[in-house]
Amino acid sequence: MHTKTLAELSSALQKREISSVELTQYFLERIERYDSQLNAFVTVTSETALSQAQSADDRLKMGDHSALTGIPLAHKDIFCTSGIKTTCGSKMLDNFIAPYSATIVEKCQQAGMVMLGKTNMDEFAMGSSNETSYYGTVKNPWDLQAVPGGSSGGSASVVAARIAPIATGTDTGGSIRQPAALCGLTGLKPTYGLVSRYGMIAFASSLDQGGVLANNAEDTALLLGVMAGFDAKDSTSLDSPPKDYTARLNDSIKGLKIGLPKEYFGEGLDPEVAKVLEASIKTLEQQGAVCQEISLPNMHLSVPVYYIIAPAECSSNLSRYDGVRFGYRCDNPQDLLDMYKRSRGEGFGAEVKRRVMIGTYALSAGYYDAYYLKAQQIRRLISDDFKKAFEQVDVIASPTTPTAAFNFGEKTDDPVSMYLSDIYTIAVNLAGLPGLSMSAGFVNQRPVGLQLIGNYFSEDHLLNIAHQYQQDTDWHTQMPAQFS
Repeated sequence: MHTKTLAELSSALQKREISSVELTQYFLERIERYDSQLNAFVTVTSETALSQAQSADDRLKMGDHSALTGIPLAHKDIFCTSGIKTTCGSKMLDNFIAPYSATIVEKCQQAGMVMLGKTNMDEFAMGSSNETSYYGTVKNPWDLQAVPGGSSGGSASVVAARIAPIATGTDTGGSIRQPAALCGLTGLKPTYGLVSRYGMIAFASSLDQGGVLANNAEDTALLLGVMAGFDAKDSTSLDSPPKDYTARLNDSIKGLKIGLPKEYFGEGLDPEVAKVLEASIKTLEQQGAVCQEISLPNMHLSVPVYYIIAPAECSSNLSRYDGVRFGYRCDNPQDLLDMYKRSRGEGFGAEVKRRVMIGTYALSAGYYDAYYLKAQQIRRLISDDFKKAFEQVDVIASPTTPTAAFNFGEKTDDPVSMYLSDIYTIAVNLAGLPGLSMSAGFVNQRPVGLQLIGNYFSEDHLLNIAHQYQQDTDWHTQMPAQFS
C-alpha cells in the first residue's frame, strides 16, 4: 500500500477494498519498523490515529466523506494539536501540550484524515539540515549519512521513506522546497496567506507559510485543496475563493513561457546539478514549453535581507518563551531576572540563540533604520523584480538547491555556508509568491530538485506543470531501496 498515490488509496477506501483502520495500522507498522533508522517522528499518535481511522470508516460506510477521508498523514511538529505534545523541535517546548489545534490540523480532521504523528524539525524552524533539533538529527532515506534538508526534514523523510503517504510542512525561506529537493519529493509553498497560520507556531510572521510535502503533484493538489482557505482567526489570511487544485492537472503546457533567471544558473551552482536541471528543462520544452533567459537583478541581496528580517521577527516572536506561562522553566531561580535568563539560556539551542541575538540587535535603538527598515526596502525591490519578470513569462524555473544533499556535520561549523543552502528559495518568501520543488533526477544517488515559481495564486498552474512533467518522467516514483 505504501507505493500507491493518494488517489489510489482513496479509491481503495471508497470501494471498501481496504478499511482506514487497516491502512492506518499498515503505516503504523512501517513507522515502528523504520523510524528508528530515520528519527523522523517526535511523537507517534497510534491511539489517536486508530480512533480517527474508525471514525473515517464510519463516514465512508455512510457515504459522508471527502476525497481524503481515511487517508493517514503526518504533521510537522510546529502545528498545535489539541491534547498532544507540540515541541517545535525544542527543549523549550518539550513539555508543552497544546490546548487547541491549528486550523490546518482541524481542516484535515474535518476532511476525515488520520494523524499518524508529529514530525521532527529544526528547532523553531531555524535550520536547513535538521541538525538543530533537540530530538536529534533526521536521516535522509536515500543516504543515511546525508541530511534530509530543513526545517521540514522530518516530514520530508517520512514521505520519502513511505512511512507516511503525505505530510504537512512550513516554509519560511525554503523549508518545504529544500527538503523536498534533497529527498526527491514534490514540495509546495503556497502564496502567503492562502493557508491559515493560526496555530502554526511563529518563527518569522511575514514569511512563514504552511504547505505540503508529497510524492507527486496530484497528491499535493489534493491536500492543498483541504488546507487552503480563509480563516478569520488569522489576520494574514487572504479571503480568496475556493479552488479545485486538481482541475487543471491534465492541461497541456504547450506554449507555456518559462523564464530562466541568469542569476540562478551561474556561479555557485554545482555543475552536476546543472546538468540534471538542463535535462529536466529540456523535457518541459519537448512538451511544448518555451524557455527564455530573464534577469532578477536584486536576487543576490535576498540572503542578507532575509537574515535581517527573519531574525528580527524571530526575536520578537520568541520573546514569549520566558519561563513564566508555558514551556521550559529553569530549576530554583533566584529571582525573576535569573528565571528569564536561565530559562531562555537552557531552553533554546545555539542556532535559535544566534538568530535571536542578531534580530534583537537589528531592532535595537539606533540600528532599526540602518538594518531592518533598509532590508524591508530592498525586499520591495526583490518583489518588483518578480513582478517585471511575470510580465514576460508565465512561470520561472530554477534550481531548488545549489547542491544535492550534503553530509551531516559538513556545514555545522559554518553558519553562512549553511544559510546559502537556501539561496534559490528565499526570494520567493520575501515576495510572498508560491513556489514548488519537484524531483528532477539524481547526483551520486542523491536527489535533485527543480523549482517552479509562479505569480500570486497560481498554485494550480504550478501543479499542472509538475504533473505534466511527471507524466513523462519517473523520478517521483523512485524509492530508497532499503525502505521499499
